[in-house]
Amino acid sequence: MSGDLGAEIVVRAAAATLQKYANLNLILVGDEVELTDLVTRIVGQESRLRIQHASEVVAMSEPAADALRKKKDSSMRVAINLVKSGDADACVSAGNTGALMATARFVLKMLPGIDRPAIITELPAKGGSLHMLDLGANTQGSAEHLFQYAVMGSIVATDISRIEKPRIALLNIGAEDNKGDDTIKNAAAMLNASTLNYVGFIEGNDLFSGKADVVVTDGFTGNVALKTMEGTVGLCVHYLRRAFTHGWLAKIQALLARQVLKRLATEMDPRNYNGATLVGLNGIVIKSHGSADAYAYQHAIDTAVVEVRNQLPQQIGRLLQEEMA
Repeated sequence: MSGDLGAEIVVRAAAATLQKYANLNLILVGDEVELTDLVTRIVGQESRLRIQHASEVVAMSEPAADALRKKKDSSMRVAINLVKSGDADACVSAGNTGALMATARFVLKMLPGIDRPAIITELPAKGGSLHMLDLGANTQGSAEHLFQYAVMGSIVATDISRIEKPRIALLNIGAEDNKGDDTIKNAAAMLNASTLNYVGFIEGNDLFSGKADVVVTDGFTGNVALKTMEGTVGLCVHYLRRAFTHGWLAKIQALLARQVLKRLATEMDPRNYNGATLVGLNGIVIKSHGSADAYAYQHAIDTAVVEVRNQLPQQIGRLLQEEMA
């Protein structure tokens, strides 16, 4: 109910998703009157779609603690409760990230052996894609936390990108073994001693080089890196538009390059990478970008479907037990 573009986006994504998956059932959680009207207009009669009423909505700017304490009948809380009770296999939300994380952690609890949840998402990279975590769930982390992130990231990359032994790297200020603080050096030692496919340190300029499938960092650094990437893409688009509209010759060149630019836009479309997983929880929760349109939101649901089929939390629990044995 609280994404930037409103509930209609979610209903349209639900309609497209039901057409894609013949055996999928969806529960729309929120204001029953509003959702019923939208479903009637967009979806029509559909036995695999039902509405679960929730009387409250968590605002995008609402403090996480207030949402957790004061809004126990919010659409977010009710949706996560459905996962807890087993009535739903996963929750997908475009709402307040902090509130979603706090509520999910409170209701679902953490997997055994995992101290903190992390946010992981897929990003484009040379030759495929990159999975990066943590992207903001925790501003700081110990070496043990970074090791746990690596375990979780390895499972997610295997499930989403079907990579048998994902290459894991630690984001650092240099690729040399003597670079970085004690936390990252200790994390590197733990990864070297594990059965994970650890390939060493990676610098920011190599993130998209294809040298690693999973990049692990603390939430503060990861969030700054992600926002920097988004800003850089926006800057490149700005300069391209300015270059191709600078005079009649540039406009002709733009027309000649139209197909190339169209293909580039498709490959770099951030909507194809929408849907960040809140890993480490005893349940599956997917965070969609707040400004996601129906196409992007459907991709977030796709991510949830893959993780349910592969039983992501159980996989993480088993691998962590093996590594700590």
